[in-house]
Amino acid sequence: MAGSILGNIFKISTWGESHGKAVGVVIDGCPAGLDLCEDDIQTFLDRRKPGTSQFTTPRKENDEVEILSGVFEGKTTGTPISLLVYNKEQRSIDYSEIASYYRPGHADYTFDAKYGFRDYRGGGRSSGRETIGRVAAGAIAIKILDRLGIRINAYSKEIGGISIDYSRFDAKECNNNPFYMPDSVAAAAIEDFAAQKRAEGDSVGGVIECVIKGVMPGVGETVFEKLDANLAKAIMSIGACKGFEIGDGFEVSKSLGSTNNDSFTVNDGKLDKKTNHAGGILGGMADGSDIVFRAAFKPTPSISKLQRTVNKSMEEIDVSIKGRHDPMVVPRAVVVVESMAAITLVDLIFMNMTSKMDEIVSFYKR
Repeated sequence: MAGSILGNIFKISTWGESHGKAVGVVIDGCPAGLDLCEDDIQTFLDRRKPGTSQFTTPRKENDEVEILSGVFEGKTTGTPISLLVYNKEQRSIDYSEIASYYRPGHADYTFDAKYGFRDYRGGGRSSGRETIGRVAAGAIAIKILDRLGIRINAYSKEIGGISIDYSRFDAKECNNNPFYMPDSVAAAAIEDFAAQKRAEGDSVGGVIECVIKGVMPGVGETVFEKLDANLAKAIMSIGACKGFEIGDGFEVSKSLGSTNNDSFTVNDGKLDKKTNHAGGILGGMADGSDIVFRAAFKPTPSISKLQRTVNKSMEEIDVSIKGRHDPMVVPRAVVVVESMAAITLVDLIFMNMTSKMDEIVSFYKR
C-alpha cells in the first residue's frame, strides 16, 4: 500500500490496523534538541482515545504511547522517531459477519476492488484508529510550533446542524462538554439531539473550525506546495472528512472583488489587514494574520439502523451493523485536525528556511 507517508522535510509514516497488534508512526526530519517525553505525546492521545463519554465508542483503550527511537536523555536526537501504541481491546468477532457484505458508507467495496481482499476487522487501515499515529506525530509538531510562538486551536463549530453562537464563544467551555464545543447552550442542545439519534440507531455529522495564530508571513510555496492546498490535503486525508474551506470558503462565490479583498493597513508600525476574508493565506503563503479553516465530517457510517446493501454473491440484503462505534466522529476528530495542521505547518516552515540566500549565508557563516 502506497500513500502512508506525508511531508517533504518533516515526514510522517503511519502504520498498523485497527485490530492488529499495534498502531504507530515514524517521524523523520525532526530537529535534534527538542525536549520530548512520552507524557508530551500522551496528553494529545488522551484527547482522542475512545470510551470517554456516551457519544464515543465504548471500546476501552488506554492508548499508551511508547517511544522506541529518536529520543535520548529527554531530547530528540535528529534521527527517526518511532512511536507505538498497542491495541489491547480488540473484539474482532464483532466484525466476522461483515466479511460477506459491503457496509454502506465504508471502504469495504473499494478495498476489495483495489486489492482483491480486505481486513474486515474494524476497517483495517481505513479505521479511525489509524489517526493515533497522526496525533502522536502532531504532538511533536505542536511542540516545535510552540517554540516559534505559533498556536493552533480547533473546536466543534457545528454538530447535527446545531451551530455555536459566536456571541457566547468561550474557549474554556470546550473542556466542560463531551463535544469539545465553545458554547454551552449549543452543546446542551446537541446532547439532546445526539442522544435521540443514538437511541434510534443513527449517527450525526458536523463541522470543526480551526484557528492558527502567529504564523510568520511567507510560509508556504507558490505553486504545488501552497499552504492552503497542503492544509486541504492533510485535513481531507482524515477518514471521515468530506469538505474543507478556508477563510470565507464557499461564501466567496457570492461576494464581489470590492468586498472580498482584504484591505491592507498599518497597525502599530506593522502591516496588517482590515478584514480576513482570505483566511490568512494569499498566493499560497501565510500573510501573518490568523489562519482560519473549517472541515466537514460525515456521520459515522457504522449504525445499527437497518440499511440496504449487497453481499459478495451480488444479493441485495438488509443489514444492521454490530460492534462498538462512535455515534459521531467530530469530538474525537478535533485533536486530529490540530495535529494534521501542525504537521503541515512544520513541514512548510522547514522548507521556507531556504527561501533567501542571505539567510542561508547568515546561518552558515555566523
